[in-house]
Amino acid sequence: MAINKAMRIALKALSYPDLDVKKNYKLHRQVKTVVNAYFKPRYSIWDHKISGLDHDIPVRIFLPPDDSDDARHRVFIFFHGGGWVIGNIDSYSNVCANMAGHTGALVVSVDYRLAPEYRFPCALEDCYTVTREIFLDTALFDVETENIILIGDSAGANLAAAVSLLARDRGEFNVSKQILIYPATNNDHSDETGFPSIREFGKDYLLTSKRIRDYMELYISSEEDLNSPYLAPLIADDLSNQPKTLIITAEYDPLRDEGETYGRKLSEYGNSVDVYRLKDALHGFFSLPKHFVHVKKSYELINKFLLKD
Repeated sequence: MAINKAMRIALKALSYPDLDVKKNYKLHRQVKTVVNAYFKPRYSIWDHKISGLDHDIPVRIFLPPDDSDDARHRVFIFFHGGGWVIGNIDSYSNVCANMAGHTGALVVSVDYRLAPEYRFPCALEDCYTVTREIFLDTALFDVETENIILIGDSAGANLAAAVSLLARDRGEFNVSKQILIYPATNNDHSDETGFPSIREFGKDYLLTSKRIRDYMELYISSEEDLNSPYLAPLIADDLSNQPKTLIITAEYDPLRDEGETYGRKLSEYGNSVDVYRLKDALHGFFSLPKHFVHVKKSYELINKFLLKD
């Protein structure tokens, strides 16, 4: 159903228009973790660490309910959202457990380093390192590389798209499929960006354009980073040889148009792309409980996408 007047009032109150994320990002992290502190996993999980160049990268592995060889024929590598600043494997455990249950896949959730303590490209390099390890040693999970799928939401979808670009450019492995849930793909989230969704939904719809800009300011190391396609995949000069892609956007999301434009640009470069806009959905819906209509619809789309040749 469409957003009614009472819901609009509630959304405006929850959007915190004057909240300074740059000053309060640590509080945001605490709230995000506390909200999910009572999560009790229904599925088996395993905490592990993968060695980076100078540090270990924590990952949490979620096994599907039917932990058999037949059920575990796919691996999802998941990068969480949170504007590259908040979120972790604890706050997204519920999402990943649902993912394992809905898809029958083994899910590897990556606890990449957060900004501003670790700025671009630290999060990207962590995600790339974990992905590279899994692709180059398929015996880890006994899975073929074509059945390893990158998936992320929001900033995590940005990281998934960037990992796919980086993998092509470094030539170390090839990603076959990626799933981008309301991805951040652009480097400009001002009202002058040209995307109507920024102007129409940049206030009073939970995620504000100001908050997006604050997150990006915390993420970048310098203004020059804004010109990197690994930070803003939409500005890449060449998007050829990218994975088969599923992009799911939300109707009332300031990031909607840039995500859909990224899908069109991928298609223009000869890639196979499916783009779906979920009606009446808000940014962040993927973290809702699994019985919510937009979550169920997302997994219908994901499972259909996985069956494509």
